[in-house]
Amino acid sequence: MQHLIHLFWEQIKETTWLEWLAVMASVAEVLLAKKNNIWLYPTGILGILAGSILLLESSLYAETALNGYYLVMSIYGWVHWIKRRNEPPVKISNSSRQEWGITLAITFVGWAVLYVLLKHFTNSNVPVWDSFVSSSAWAGMWLLARRKTENWILLNISNLFAIPLLFYKQLPLMALLTLFLFIVAIFGYLDWLRILKKERAETVSISTAS
Repeated sequence: MQHLIHLFWEQIKETTWLEWLAVMASVAEVLLAKKNNIWLYPTGILGILAGSILLLESSLYAETALNGYYLVMSIYGWVHWIKRRNEPPVKISNSSRQEWGITLAITFVGWAVLYVLLKHFTNSNVPVWDSFVSSSAWAGMWLLARRKTENWILLNISNLFAIPLLFYKQLPLMALLTLFLFIVAIFGYLDWLRILKKERAETVSISTAS
């Protein structure tokens, strides 16, 4: 145990400024997401760019590709969240049956495709694990961009598998970040449920009054 603690602190000492930047930006992003604040997107984009360099250097190709997807979905989500002229802002809602179907398709089809690519076209030694972490996070980001409460569930499934993977790849700070994100996502999910309940109550009150 003492050896593991010593190894962990040695890895922390060797952590680069780029990894610190990626971690701090990602922490800010998830806290903003928890507060349902649109500034999560520009903050997240900064973390994505920094994290992509780190993941590529660690041969985590699927997670690097995942960050490319994060970038696209962050831009899409940023635009989708902006209040358009003469239109109400997009509100939090639960996923429909069709959206759940898309979510599962992204997760499992993405997992299979990424596994094949990693297995046959890269030197990855964790193709199954890396591809599942990425595909489940893809699905979570798609739901987040559409402001669906279930995004937290999919993102936490991804986080749960990513934590040991990042420790294995000697990225301890990012592993701790992912653990932090896992905890925050639990509270984020509960917060979004409260917001959804409040919005529904307000809608009912307005309908009753009219």
